[in-house]
Amino acid sequence: QVQLVESGGGLVQAGGSLRLSCAASGSIGSISAMGWYRQTPGKQRDLVATITSSGSTDYADSVKGRFTISRDNAKNTVYLQMNSLKPEDTAVYYCNAGVRTVYSIVARDYWGQGTQVTVSS
Repeated sequence: QVQLVESGGGLVQAGGSLRLSCAASGSIGSISAMGWYRQTPGKQRDLVATITSSGSTDYADSVKGRFTISRDNAKNTVYLQMNSLKPEDTAVYYCNAGVRTVYSIVARDYWGQGTQVTVSS
């Protein structure tokens, strides 16, 4: 079994910063891409940023230049540094990882439980 545990969410004023972390643990064989998604009530879960195992990144247009995704492969951890936060960044942020366990030759997606980010104006 694999678990993704997020931390770092909270309440911040507009213009402020937060750093989210997500650590993967369990019977991990390898991790391919990791990423962050966000969701607001009544809306679909949207991509925020992704990073491959080699460090290639991709961002939603709405966060380019403000958010930075990174990962520590030795710790099976992905980070999201969020700067210049806006009220419209308010959402539940979910961590995602493509994980192949030690018991499988096929990778599948795993999700964290989500962490709330609230940006006040």
